[in-house]
Amino acid sequence: MMADQRSTTQSGASRAEHPLPAWLALLVCMSALVLALLSPTAAAQSRPSQQATGDADTSSPSPSFHAPSSVAPALPSPPAAAPPSAPSPPPQPAQAPPSDAYNSGLSPFPGDAEVPLAFMPPGTAVSPVPSDEIFPPQTIPLRFNHRKHVQELKQPCKSCHAAAFTSRTVTDRLLPAGTQCDSCHDVDHRDLNHVEAGTDANGQCSYCHLGENAGAGGKVAHVVIPHANLRFPHDKHLARNIQCGQCHGQVGELELATRDQLPRMAGCFTCHNMSGAAQGEAKGECTVCHLTQPDGRLVQSFSTGDLLPPRWLHNAAHTADWIERHKIVAGANSELCASCHSPQYCADCHDGRVRPRKVHPNDWLSMHPQAARQDNPRCVSCHQQQTFCADCHRRTGVARDVASGNRPVGRRFHPPPAEWTLAPRGAKHHAWEAERNLNACVSCHTERDCVTCHATKGLSGGQGVNPHPLGFEHKCRAAFTKNPRPCLVCHQSNDSFLRNCR
Repeated sequence: MMADQRSTTQSGASRAEHPLPAWLALLVCMSALVLALLSPTAAAQSRPSQQATGDADTSSPSPSFHAPSSVAPALPSPPAAAPPSAPSPPPQPAQAPPSDAYNSGLSPFPGDAEVPLAFMPPGTAVSPVPSDEIFPPQTIPLRFNHRKHVQELKQPCKSCHAAAFTSRTVTDRLLPAGTQCDSCHDVDHRDLNHVEAGTDANGQCSYCHLGENAGAGGKVAHVVIPHANLRFPHDKHLARNIQCGQCHGQVGELELATRDQLPRMAGCFTCHNMSGAAQGEAKGECTVCHLTQPDGRLVQSFSTGDLLPPRWLHNAAHTADWIERHKIVAGANSELCASCHSPQYCADCHDGRVRPRKVHPNDWLSMHPQAARQDNPRCVSCHQQQTFCADCHRRTGVARDVASGNRPVGRRFHPPPAEWTLAPRGAKHHAWEAERNLNACVSCHTERDCVTCHATKGLSGGQGVNPHPLGFEHKCRAAFTKNPRPCLVCHQSNDSFLRNCR
């Protein structure tokens, strides 16, 4: 450095003594101009566009050039200017994650696997799904992981469902408000019409809300949870130390809680079906929990169906065989029936004014001949043989007085005459059928059909075939005295056969 200074001083002195030629001075000026353009100040002015785009490499220092001091007066360097700084871009919200970015919280168990029975609400073993009439179907387009919040984040049920601890009716809103999520998620729900998503991924609409383009245009699919058709005070149950899991199951072991985590009546009976002092105020009457009409009977019809008892409740399920079974259930516990039915409802059917249409099974048309012969159920309890039965038998061609053209060719309703009519009395003779169940005969035949053969020969126009069993003449007087009309069907009043019976 000292040597450079000395040489510069000596050269300056020599220039003072011996002036430089004009062409050499011009060359020195041009060299100084080139060095000035390559100085750090000029290089900094050439980099703004690179800094703005982020392409400049700031890790290596810029090279510096030193012009000879003798040239400085001839061409002074411009004042050093700070490189213009590019304006910092505003923070951009995080991009919405793709629809398949999150897989948890979409179902009660990962992959929609079956939930173990131990995690389900009590009573699920006998009632696998909650009642549609009590708990109408729901729509929950959300992604939510209960297990993460309860087990990992150590949040109790009350942190999100605090309203349940003071709720007395099923119309209360028990779901958390959107602002409760704001304390942990980067989102602002104070104005539900203009929800503001933050920059973090957990604050985007699609992080919790499902549906195509969730959050686009400020809209998400609504959560639809209809009110239960039930009376249920949460506060009274919680005050008696009945915890959430005793009705809803182990929700803390699940991810998304669905309608399947709603209570089952069989689980309610754990407390409400106790006896004596153990029952306390948990009464077992239907009206304690179910909605009632002004007359005290239960409301039975809902938009999702009719409220009917389950099979496990005193075997009172209204299945296809209920007409046959109901007498046993009603006889054992008439109060159960009175919860839904009035006494007049029963009387309308039992006095014959209303005839149920669901007495017989679906294949009754093919089965009824055998049941009619056995008289079980008793046909005349609902039907008139000469109208209901005979009209149908005439249309199908199995009645005696049907037109010959309607009778199926080669088809007989009864066995051949050799067995049914002409042969001596036996197991296949019509006499045995008539004695066992005369109603089956009367469904097709009238009295004149019987009189044709059994009336007194000559006197009443019959063939004189005696229909009475052996020894009947010794007890005919009691029958004639009690009701003479059946006797007068085959006998005239002056018939000699009636003399012993008068």
